Amino acid sequence: MDVIPAIDLLEGKCVRLYQGDYARSQVFNENPADVAKQWVDQGASWLHIVDLDGAKIGQPANLKAIAAIVASVSVPIQVGGGLRDGTSVSQLLNMGVQRVILGTVAVEEPELVRSLCAEFPGQIVVGIDARNGRVATRGWLETSEVLAIDLAQQMADMGAAAIIYTDIHRDGTLQGPNLDALRELASKISIPTIASGGVSSITDLLSLLALEPLGVSGVIVGRALYTGDISLKEALQAIGPGRLQDVPSNLGDSAFA
Repeated sequence: MDVIPAIDLLEGKCVRLYQGDYARSQVFNENPADVAKQWVDQGASWLHIVDLDGAKIGQPANLKAIAAIVASVSVPIQVGGGLRDGTSVSQLLNMGVQRVILGTVAVEEPELVRSLCAEFPGQIVVGIDARNGRVATRGWLETSEVLAIDLAQQMADMGAAAIIYTDIHRDGTLQGPNLDALRELASKISIPTIASGGVSSITDLLSLLALEPLGVSGVIVGRALYTGDISLKEALQAIGPGRLQDVPSNLGDSAFA
């Protein structure tokens, strides 16, 4: 199972939110590229970047910071936040991002997701952020009537490479992941599930590792890494180095140097 450090970008800085609340942000570092290098130096094989400003306004807003991260590390990067049209997706992939994460558009324009999956096979991931089992959109500011499991099944059928599942009530709280929801979702789709939200300890990671046979192939860890509750080196020793799965073949071996 891949342990993937998260770097959340707000106004060009590395921050963490509490339960997705923009008013409750904490700045951890003003240079996100330095943070990226730190995680890679400690063994990260993937990085997860969220453009929080982009998620709110509906288009990428931290491209300078993302470009700096891409230039500073050699591991694959996935980016989400505000990607609601083909132009934005192409822009990031052309910058050297390996996978893009679509969220709001999966609910509002599912056929666009289908076409992007066909155009960029293996590089489109769908982020499903759930509040009480229903999908939240537009930077978690709105909650739809769409059930998370229904959307996951639909996106898997449309060719998404993976589903990132976030329980909003657990995100940034260090209260542990929602194992029941993850187990149910992973067991009902044929593509990998990546867990996100609430991870606070090595014990949480081992609990998620037990779900790997169901298809939980990775876990995104945010606040716990920044507070020191989890050491990335210790996590990788406990969980393993990851599988670097679903990486587009055009990256070449140099991507993992």
